Amino acid sequence: MSSFFTTSASQKKRKRDDTATSSFAKKSKFSGTGANAKPSKSTAVKAARDESISGSGSEDDGAPQKASEEEEALSSESESEDETGAQRRLRLAERYLENIKGEVETVGFDAEDVDRDLIAERLKEDAAATKGRLYRHITSTLDFSAAFKTSFRADAQTTTSIAICPPYVYTVSKDIILIKWELLSPPQPPAPSKGKKKIKHAPKKPPPPPRRRPTKLIYTRGNCHEARNTKYQHHTAPILTVAASSDGKFVATGGADKRLIIWSAADLKPLRIFTQHRDAVTGLAFRKGTNQLYSCSKDRTIKTWSLDELGYMETLFGHQDEVVDVAALSLERCVSVGARDRTARLWKVVEESQLVFRGGGTSEKRRPALQHPSSSTTTNGNHPANSTKSYTEGSIDRVVMLDEETFITGSDNGGLSLWSMHKKKPVFTIPVAHGLDPPLTPEEASAEALPDPKVPGEPQPRWITALAAVPYADLVLSGSWDGWVRVWRVADGKRRIEEIGLLGKGLALDQADGCFERRESSVTQVEDSEDVAVRGVINDIDVVERGDRGRDGLCVVVATGKEHRFGRWKTHKGKNGAMIFEVPPISASQPPAAANKGIGLLNADSTG
Repeated sequence: MSSFFTTSASQKKRKRDDTATSSFAKKSKFSGTGANAKPSKSTAVKAARDESISGSGSEDDGAPQKASEEEEALSSESESEDETGAQRRLRLAERYLENIKGEVETVGFDAEDVDRDLIAERLKEDAAATKGRLYRHITSTLDFSAAFKTSFRADAQTTTSIAICPPYVYTVSKDIILIKWELLSPPQPPAPSKGKKKIKHAPKKPPPPPRRRPTKLIYTRGNCHEARNTKYQHHTAPILTVAASSDGKFVATGGADKRLIIWSAADLKPLRIFTQHRDAVTGLAFRKGTNQLYSCSKDRTIKTWSLDELGYMETLFGHQDEVVDVAALSLERCVSVGARDRTARLWKVVEESQLVFRGGGTSEKRRPALQHPSSSTTTNGNHPANSTKSYTEGSIDRVVMLDEETFITGSDNGGLSLWSMHKKKPVFTIPVAHGLDPPLTPEEASAEALPDPKVPGEPQPRWITALAAVPYADLVLSGSWDGWVRVWRVADGKRRIEEIGLLGKGLALDQADGCFERRESSVTQVEDSEDVAVRGVINDIDVVERGDRGRDGLCVVVATGKEHRFGRWKTHKGKNGAMIFEVPPISASQPPAAANKGIGLLNADSTG
C-alpha cells in the first residue's frame, strides 16, 4: 500500500503537462505587449512555486553524494586505524609538503627553485625553531670591518643600560633619566645611473649628508628626594637596567631603589610600580614573543611577571649571592648568573626545577691556541699568548642565551665561557678576551705611605661588562673598557668560540700562516691609544637585525660611560652616552679576498 511517506522522491515531484504550458503561453501572448510587459502577480507566484518544487529534487539528488562522502571519510578513518605510527608520520609529512608547495607556488617562483631552496630552508627553520636549536650562521654574511658608528648622548651621567625595539631605542642612566630615541633607517647606497645627464646650472651647495643620529622623542627624569614617598610614580635612585617588549607596548626599568616600573612605550607613562624586590633590581629580560618578564635582583631572587595582567607570578630561589644578570628566549625558561657564587642557573619555570652550572676555574685545559707554535714572540715584541698567566674566575657578571640549550657567560677574569645544558662545566672558554690592564703603580697597589718600588704590580684582566647575541644564531658580541666591541662566532657544532674581529676594524691577518694574530694578551693603555672605537666602559649591548632575517645587515647599540654601572670604584676616560653601529651585509659583488679580510679567517664549515 503506497502513501505519501513511502513513495520515492522522484514520484513526489509534480509534473507539468504540455496543455498547461500551451495555455499559459496563450494567456501571456494577449496579456502583455511582448518582452517589455510586466509579469502579473499570479505568474510570479507560480514561478516561485515551480522553482521551489524543482529545487527539492536537486536536494534529494545530492543526498547520495553526501552519503558517498561519509563512506569515504569512514574508509579513511578505518585506514588510519590500521596504519602504524611511521606510516602516519609519513602521511602527515607528505601533506605538510603539499601545503608548503601550495603556499610557495602562489608567489610565482620556479618549481625547481622552490623544491631546492625554499622548502628545504622552511623545513630546517621550523624544525630548529621547534626544538630551540642553533640554526642560522650569519657571521659569514656580514662585513664587520665596514661598520660605521654614530654616537649620541644627552646631558646625563653614565649610561647604565640600553634596549632597542625598532624603530626606537631606550636608554637609562645613573641620574634617574629614561629617554626614548627614534632610530633612523640606515642610508641606502645610491642607485647606479644608466647615462650621464647634462646639467645646465651646477648647484650652489652640495646636498647635506644624511642624518644618522637618532632623534630624542621623550625625556623623563626621577627625583632622589622622593625616596620616602610611596606614591611617587618614578625612580628615586640610579636606574640600572631597561628592557622593551617585542610588540612595542611595554618598557620595563629597574633601579637601585628596589623598584620595577612598567611604562607605556608610546608616551613613557608609568603603568604599574612593583616593589616586591628587597634590593636593587639589576637585570630584566622579556620572554621572546610574549609579555612575560623576568627580573633579577641583589636580593638573590628572580621574579616572574605577566605584563598582560600587570601582575606578579612567582619567585625563583637558589642563588647564594647577588643575581646580576638574566636572559631568556622563547621557551618558558631563563638563565641567571649569581656574581660571587660563581654559578649560572637555568630555570625551568613550568617544571619548577633548575640546573646549576658551576664556574670558578681557570680553564687552563680549554685555552685556544692564540699563536702559531713556530714563533716564540709576537710581532709587537710581547711574550706569546700561550705564556699568559691564568686568572681565577671570581665573579660571573654577564650571561646571554644563544638557543634554548646553549648560553655564554662573561666573568671578572676576562673569560668567555660556552655552556651547554647537558654539561655542568664549560664546553669551551676563551681567557682574557679583552686583554690586560697595565699594572698598578706602587702608590696605587700599596696602602703604605712610602711603598717599596721594587715590588712590581701585575697586569689585571679586563672584565666582561656587556654581552649580546642574535637569537638562534652563531653571532656573539662582547664589551669591556678596552675600546672595542669584539665579535665572536660559535662554531664546530656549538663546541668552540672563534674570534671574528673588532666591530669597525678587521684583525691582522697573517698571509704566510693563514691565521690571524690575537693581541689581547698584550698589556695596552687604552687612554693613551687613539685607535679605539668606544671610549669608556661598555655597560650594555643590544642588537637587532635589519630587514628580513638580517638581509640588510645588523644594528648594534652600545651604552657607554666613564664608570661601571654598579659603582664608581674606577673611572675611565670617555663619554657618557651611547653609540650605534650599522653593520652592512657582504655584497655579492665583493671579491672573496676582500670579504675574508673584513671579517677575519672563516672556516668553510661552521657546523663542524
